[in-house]
Amino acid sequence: MSDANVRIPAETRDRLAEVAAAEGMSLRAYLARLADTLLTPREREERAEQARRVLREWSGYDPSEAEQASLDTELDRRIAAAGPR
Repeated sequence: MSDANVRIPAETRDRLAEVAAAEGMSLRAYLARLADTLLTPREREERAEQARRVLREWSGYDPSEAEQASLDTELDRRIAAAGPR
């Protein structure tokens, strides 16, 4: 495996190194493990589509794009209304 250099602020590097040390890991090993736990945008979309397919099969619920957009708008409105108090 070849190495790569990534430029990040020193404070960020130091913070990640501290977290890695607390886990008993080198920064390199910690970052490799972290990368293995994250999903790419394509992987997230694939999992979301799989979840939607399972939900449709299980419940029969299959909103149209317009219905889903309307529900998203309503959810955004409710979240905004319940915002910080």
